[in-house]
Amino acid sequence: MTPVYDRPHRLRMTYLPRAGPILHMQAARIPVDVIMERVPLQNRWASERWQPAAVVPVTMPGERPPCERLDGGAPVARWRCGGCEIELHPSEAEGYYLNLTAPEPKVFVLWRMFDDAEPAARPVVATVSYNEAARFLDAGEQVDGVALPESIAQWMRPFIATHYRPEPRRKSRRNPLASGPEKA
Repeated sequence: MTPVYDRPHRLRMTYLPRAGPILHMQAARIPVDVIMERVPLQNRWASERWQPAAVVPVTMPGERPPCERLDGGAPVARWRCGGCEIELHPSEAEGYYLNLTAPEPKVFVLWRMFDDAEPAARPVVATVSYNEAARFLDAGEQVDGVALPESIAQWMRPFIATHYRPEPRRKSRRNPLASGPEKA
């Protein structure tokens, strides 16, 4: 594979010997911060529960600590964790469409526990695709959904309109053996 045409913007073309030139579209990205919260529990098996509380688009990118504690006097402790990006890929357009047309659209956050970090629970991936979130859950990962901010939904709509094409309906053939005897 030798690149024939490579623009730093959005399009890239690759030449394959048997297939000829193939046009690729790079992913659209938006940086986000994930608000993680630690909820204390009155339970003899667990003292706390971790969960993502919100996803916030980054308005001013720049150098920031990976996670910073948010002030609050409530028993629930919150951290704002950066470093995540929501990426939109043309091949996942169906998952974005399913999410955006759901009664409550979500951002799905894959997060993991780390022993040597504060906070102990940190986000790893943020996605807006139902299909990708389902694959993460099938792989045994911890994935929780939070409400989709309207600004991210507006950013997704033109991408979905461009790339989502519903599967054509297929005609089903009747099985003559499965239907009962014909009446004369």
